[in-house]
Amino acid sequence: MILSRTSQYAVQALIYMATQPSGSPILNKDIAAKLNVPAPYLAKILQNLAKGNLLYSFRGRLGGFCLKEDGLETTLMDVLLLTEGPSFTQSCLLGLKKCSDETACPVHFRWKPVKEKIIGLLKETTLDKLAKAVQSGKYRLSDLPGAAFEQLTP
Repeated sequence: MILSRTSQYAVQALIYMATQPSGSPILNKDIAAKLNVPAPYLAKILQNLAKGNLLYSFRGRLGGFCLKEDGLETTLMDVLLLTEGPSFTQSCLLGLKKCSDETACPVHFRWKPVKEKIIGLLKETTLDKLAKAVQSGKYRLSDLPGAAFEQLTP
C-alpha cells in the first residue's frame, strides 16, 4: 500500500484547498506553484477528482477548482479509492495476483492486521483534520513529496 505520486499530489492539493476560504475557486497553476508540482499533471489529477465528485471545476477566466460543500469530510480513503482504484485495499504486499486467507502469500497473515489498521486510519482521517494540522503550523504541506523525490533522484 505504497501511494503513487498521483495519490500523493491529490492528497496534497486537497489539503491545500481545504486550508483556503471555502467556495472560491483556486487555479490549478496556483496550487501547483504552492506545492511545487507539475501543473499539467496536477490538472489531470484535479479533473479526475472533479469527475469523482470531490471537487467543483469551473472553466473560464474566473475558473478553477474548489471543494464541494461537504469536502472537508472527505476521507483519505475516499481520495485513494479514486486515485489508486477500487482494488487499492485488496492488493497483495508481494504483488501476487491471488492472496487471501485461503491462498496466502508468505507475509499475508502478518500484513493483514497492519493493513486493517492502515485502512481504519484512512477511513477516519478527513481533509478537515489534515487541514487543521497544517494550519496549526505543526505540519508542512509544501515541498513534499515532490522535493523529497527530487533529492533522491540523480
